[in-house]
Amino acid sequence: MALYVMKFGGSSVGDLERLKRVAKRIIEKKEQGHQCVVVVSAMGDTTDELIDQSRNLNENPPAREMDMLLTTGEQISVALLSIAIHQQGHDAVSMTGWQAGFRTDETHGKARIQDIQPERVKNALHDGQIVIVAGFQGMTNSGEITTLGRGGSDTTAVALAAAIEADVCEIYTDVDGIYSTDPRIVRCARKLKEISYDEMLELAHLGAAVLHPRAVEYAKHNNVCIVVRSSFNHNEGTYVKEEAIMEQGVVVSGIAYDKNVARISVLGVADLPGVLANMFGALADAHIDVDIIVQSGVQDGEADFSFTTDLHDCERAIAVLEQIRAEVPYREVTSEVDLVKISIVGAGMVSHPGVAAKMFKVISETGVSIKMVSTSEIKVSCVVAADNIHDIIRALHTAYGLDTLEQAFVGGPKDRR
Repeated sequence: MALYVMKFGGSSVGDLERLKRVAKRIIEKKEQGHQCVVVVSAMGDTTDELIDQSRNLNENPPAREMDMLLTTGEQISVALLSIAIHQQGHDAVSMTGWQAGFRTDETHGKARIQDIQPERVKNALHDGQIVIVAGFQGMTNSGEITTLGRGGSDTTAVALAAAIEADVCEIYTDVDGIYSTDPRIVRCARKLKEISYDEMLELAHLGAAVLHPRAVEYAKHNNVCIVVRSSFNHNEGTYVKEEAIMEQGVVVSGIAYDKNVARISVLGVADLPGVLANMFGALADAHIDVDIIVQSGVQDGEADFSFTTDLHDCERAIAVLEQIRAEVPYREVTSEVDLVKISIVGAGMVSHPGVAAKMFKVISETGVSIKMVSTSEIKVSCVVAADNIHDIIRALHTAYGLDTLEQAFVGGPKDRR
């Protein structure tokens, strides 16, 4: 008997028929003699619909009230799934995130898990019940309901698996594993049998939507074995683990892209000690993540800086820079949107020269200019205009020998959480 955490995203529970199919899938595992804890996202477009309703009332709704509102989507899912399992003759109990023991910090909309007290989950398992937990949510020590932000249900599942010492954390989605790139763009993408935490973390940070970076970080820190599988079939999935076997001759294991990219340029910054610390410290205090940073040469005691951030944080970042202009004198701030960050990732890149050069050549042959570049031992990222992005991905996929003769399986719309 093993202890499984099973996470199902929004597309997997998008309607009542899919809920019934998920219930059957869980019962199959239970009848094999295993213990099951299930983490569920909101059904289909429920979250988007709730956001739209709130903005019809108020363009800038209070963050606390948005958390109160959005957590109801997952609560509907867990209750309906429990009802479906009961109808099929098995005992299940649904729990909110806070009932399952999730305690978070006070940051509404992007809360961080501080502690998990899973005694109630363990007691229900001991009583033979299937436990169904609402993803994406928790509660502060002062009793405020919070949400965990993008990828929160993945994070809930992995963190709960660590807390209850589960044998495996299965992430069910609309694709049957982790592919060398988005199989919706490249249908001949290569499905990976396994991938290391480090490679998956890079891919997740760089835009691969199948797993969220925070979930992978939790898994790596707590040595949680993740398996990404499809809720639409029983195909073998992809294992995410500490050490993964590299396929013969494969230098680049994955290609990711992120369309939510903005470039902000701060021009004419005084070349003084502490300027960068003040600038990026203020952005960090505002919870704005900064990615690629490029500095031009100093001329007449001034320098130009460019950095990328999430598209949704662009206006806030500019506002922060305007607020600190007295501390960090500069001439002007400009921004650019309609950009994409495209990245190649592979543990084998470090010992193979010319990998980056091939990427630059392939992109140039599509007629697209590279605006920014960032590298590490296992990845190269290029920021480019959004035009022709699908053509670039297909060309890179072919150039690095990742095409296969098989067609990738995609079972439904992409999960949002």
